[in-house]
Amino acid sequence: TLKSYWIRQGSAFSTAVARPETELTPEMIATGSWRRLPFKPYNFSSLGLPPACGHLHPLLKVRSELRQIFLEMG
Repeated sequence: TLKSYWIRQGSAFSTAVARPETELTPEMIATGSWRRLPFKPYNFSSLGLPPACGHLHPLLKVRSELRQIFLEMG
C-alpha cells in the first residue's frame, strides 16, 4: 500500500511568528490600538499559582530565637 499526500500553503500561511498581546494597558485604550491587535485567549479553567502565605510575624521569630538561646544556656 502506497499513500501520498499533497500539501499546499493556505490563505493564512505566514513565515512570521505573531505573538498575541496578553495585557490591555491604559495607553492601548486611550489610542484605540487594542481594536487591531490580536489578544491571547484566557484560560479560565487553569488553577494558577498558590499564594505564598504562612510566614511567622517578625516578633514571633525573635521570640523563638531568644527562647532557643535561653534553652541552650540552661
